[in-house]
Amino acid sequence: MKHGFVKVAAVTPDVKVADCAYNAEQICACAREAAELGAKIIVFPELCITGYTCQDLFWQEQLLASAKNELYRILEESRGLDALLFVGLPWEMNNKLYNVAAAVSRGHLLGLVPKHFLPNYAEFYEQRHFTPGQSPVQWTEFAGRPVPFGMNLLFCCWEMEGLTVAAEICEDLWAPDPPGTWHALAGANVIINLSASDETTGKSVYREELVKGQSARLVCGYIYASAGPGESTTDLVFGGHSIIAENGSVLAATPRFENGAAISELDIHRLRSERRRMTTFHTIENRAYEKIVFHLQIENTVLTRRFAPQPFVPEKQEERAKRCEEILTIQALGLKKRMEHTGCTTPVIGISGGLDSTLALIVAAKAMDMLQLDRRNILSVTMPCFGTTDRTYANACALTEKLGATLREINIRPAVTQHFQDIGQDMDRRDVTYENSQARERTQILMDLANQANGMVIGTGDLSELALGWATYNGDHMSMYAVNASIPKTLVRHLVRYYADTCRDEQLSGVLHDILDTPVSPELLPPKDGVISQRTEDLVGPYELHDFFLYHMMRLQEEPQKVYRLALEAFAGQYDAAVVLRWLKTFYRRFFSQQFKRSCLPDGPKVGSVAVSPRGDLRMPSDAVARIWLEQLEEL
Repeated sequence: MKHGFVKVAAVTPDVKVADCAYNAEQICACAREAAELGAKIIVFPELCITGYTCQDLFWQEQLLASAKNELYRILEESRGLDALLFVGLPWEMNNKLYNVAAAVSRGHLLGLVPKHFLPNYAEFYEQRHFTPGQSPVQWTEFAGRPVPFGMNLLFCCWEMEGLTVAAEICEDLWAPDPPGTWHALAGANVIINLSASDETTGKSVYREELVKGQSARLVCGYIYASAGPGESTTDLVFGGHSIIAENGSVLAATPRFENGAAISELDIHRLRSERRRMTTFHTIENRAYEKIVFHLQIENTVLTRRFAPQPFVPEKQEERAKRCEEILTIQALGLKKRMEHTGCTTPVIGISGGLDSTLALIVAAKAMDMLQLDRRNILSVTMPCFGTTDRTYANACALTEKLGATLREINIRPAVTQHFQDIGQDMDRRDVTYENSQARERTQILMDLANQANGMVIGTGDLSELALGWATYNGDHMSMYAVNASIPKTLVRHLVRYYADTCRDEQLSGVLHDILDTPVSPELLPPKDGVISQRTEDLVGPYELHDFFLYHMMRLQEEPQKVYRLALEAFAGQYDAAVVLRWLKTFYRRFFSQQFKRSCLPDGPKVGSVAVSPRGDLRMPSDAVARIWLEQLEEL
């Protein structure tokens, strides 16, 4: 449960219709097995103690008494389990019968939550047997002790701040106004559902989308346990389709038509962070709810869910292709609108033969097509200097030609050499002045060319560079419109590859693939034997690590130790702990110290869930201190 993770299970046990003793035995065995795997919240299907398909047997006194007797048995079993269990059974109260979820923990019946929406259409006839549950909490009795009874019950973990669980039952989720909505607004961030959803053609897809969508809308974890093939097949078949979802993502699901368990970990800290961030999600103190405390031992949850090493990049090829096309369109439309508004007709781009300027040139070409302007109006400027290699120079020229832009070459060696003489900079002193003078000279040239040509300078820097401050202030840091400003480096690479694979030009594709194979470098230091000598990732760290850190720190607001833990999970076998820790410290130091560069960024389109624009996602003081973040990493 450290770092906000709690392991949960949605279990479909084998059942025999109306055989409560057998069913309780299976429930207890499954509960033990799930608890041994570390599950702290274990959910079973609707009416699982009796079986959902008992029909008129629900009126039988013998069945109701047997269900209560077996609930005793489950309570006794729970004494030895460090878990909160939810099991389903029929419950009589005030001469009415209710379909309830019983919350059980450490030998205690904590509460009974009745089903509100009773389907009475098509194959369902629940109103024949049951009474709709109501929100107000009443009290019933079990084993001589009072037990809260009602829909408005919140089960709150004493040891884990913020872990709040509420229950609904099957059709409650399918209704237009599910009880889970009100539970979430009252503070529940885990909604459990005891279900008995029969299988018909196509229903499983809708069911999963429903669970996934509800978890997204309520910003919650959703645990859905459904009845399985042990139910009566007189008229229906139940598939045991159990699902665990979190904020719009399915974490685990069982195969249909068999008994089994879906097990995964919910990230409670992430859910709380998302709700804090969303000003439209109003959790309110609702005094109509009864809060019931349950206890769990705090321990380090073993993680089984997968964490994508490249969270900005879809892993499935088809989805990635759609995302790339969408992003390129957003970038191009942003530039198109800016050119229309300003009356500029000439995008001016400093082309280096690297990934970022390549992407910017592709975007400019798409924008010109949208504007129905000749691509030859794009001024692609190569400015070789001390670190330029033949490979990148040749690629810059070939790329410009194949995309139909106009190439202009301005060798800046003489200008930078003169500048060094003016300021007294030793040519052999390869320091930050040596490097940054070249970047600023290039920016000055681009700005002046834009003035000459009724144009605008298109920024090439990406999100990863902005996060790390890996840009020369008032050099490549500055432009008139920054089309790549919200594109992380890992995604830049995929956008260029996508264009290479879909451009239908074999020669252009070849140039783009060679650019993809070129080491990332600012090329500000002289090459060695004609080969790039300055590799960015050797100096600042692997971009795939920094993009991972950025996503989890900015998008999910996670603490440094948790980011470190998840990075070890995501990059297991690729980077060892010492390497991850080294670059994570670098990330925090640079992120905080370089905010002054982000505070004056040029305009640029936001394309994803993370951006650092001072007018949008990141309102951060330029002199904020990283001490408490780095101190937590020192504890590792």
